[in-house]
Amino acid sequence: MAAEIIPIQLGLTAGNGLTLWAPRWREDGEEWEAFLGHGDDLYVFPTPAHLAAFIRGTDEHDLTDHPEWEAVSEAMTDELMPDDDHRFDIVGVPELVAETPDIWTLAELADTVAILHSLADVCDLPVIDDVLADADGFAVLSMGETAFAGRRGEKLWDGIGAVVSKRWDEVIEALDGLVKTPEVDASTLEAAEAEAVAVNAVVVQDPDEDEVAELEEGERDPELEFWDEIGIDCVEITVAGRSGWTMRCYLEDQPVFLSKANRIQIFSSDEKLENYLTDAGADHKLASLAVWPEIREAIDGGDAVVVAGPENTYELDGLGDNLMTGPGSVDRRQLELAVELLTDAAVARKDEETSDALSSATPLSSLISAIVKPDADRMPPAPPFDDEVAAWNILVDRFASTLEWDGESEV
Repeated sequence: MAAEIIPIQLGLTAGNGLTLWAPRWREDGEEWEAFLGHGDDLYVFPTPAHLAAFIRGTDEHDLTDHPEWEAVSEAMTDELMPDDDHRFDIVGVPELVAETPDIWTLAELADTVAILHSLADVCDLPVIDDVLADADGFAVLSMGETAFAGRRGEKLWDGIGAVVSKRWDEVIEALDGLVKTPEVDASTLEAAEAEAVAVNAVVVQDPDEDEVAELEEGERDPELEFWDEIGIDCVEITVAGRSGWTMRCYLEDQPVFLSKANRIQIFSSDEKLENYLTDAGADHKLASLAVWPEIREAIDGGDAVVVAGPENTYELDGLGDNLMTGPGSVDRRQLELAVELLTDAAVARKDEETSDALSSATPLSSLISAIVKPDADRMPPAPPFDDEVAAWNILVDRFASTLEWDGESEV
């Protein structure tokens, strides 16, 4: 790996702090790794401007001999802002391990554990390695959902949770005792802050997909308020050239669809779904919910309508063709949502084969991860993607075959 220095964010007791990390590199036949710090201290800063002011004002730290240090020391303030893949919420790990071990939770925890191992090694904090060795699950996070499937996987995940609950304070205390924020020259800081303001003023960026999603949520359709409060999603799906509407909720973090006999009931218009919802004799998995009579009455009385928010609108068509072309041709948000839908539907019908295919241990999942959670430090998958696309199409076809359109089985 080429030598590089990366801005990172660490979530610690005092809040989020920025520092610099030099991943492992080889020089003069030896392997090195380092963080911005000096002696027994790890330097962290509250803002990119503070970090910029420090590296411009002093050379008394452990990165001055790094082969890329000169370029980093001249970086603009905005270049010192960590990207999403290099933000590690260490104090948030207890909340993370309380979640279901899906592909995204496991990837986030794996990245956090990896940076902790680096901090333990570079900063001589054996307690961190000791805590991480206390549960076997920490060592297999990179295997993804495959490692945490079934009873054995559940035991591994529970083991991680038990260790975090019992010993995570040791990790936090070790890091809290290590971090230090050095003083920076006031005039240098002022110049860096002015630079940041100037850059923000002149750089015109198109909003990325996440920003668009936030904007859509900010202008949320008022007709979604009923469903937000009731805790059930109206879902719109486009697959195999057809668009339809169904419903889904989560009970104890497990997805439950409007379905019967493991076949999702989907309707080719929102009006048809509304008619189905008002049928007191309709037999499906959501009918036993305590809130179901309220939903039926609201639809029947015109106080609620079927409408799907952007976070529950799934477009599966076209993704296979885009995946064949490569990561640059795929709408990241569309793919992320599609994976969510396929995973939820597989969990609901106990389809472990689909869940395994979307785990991080498969070529398909590696391609998906490279698109949804890109990492500059990892080698991206290389074409051709024929096998990955074939696997994807099988999953989509399998999902489509479980849909029952307008009360009639899809064959």
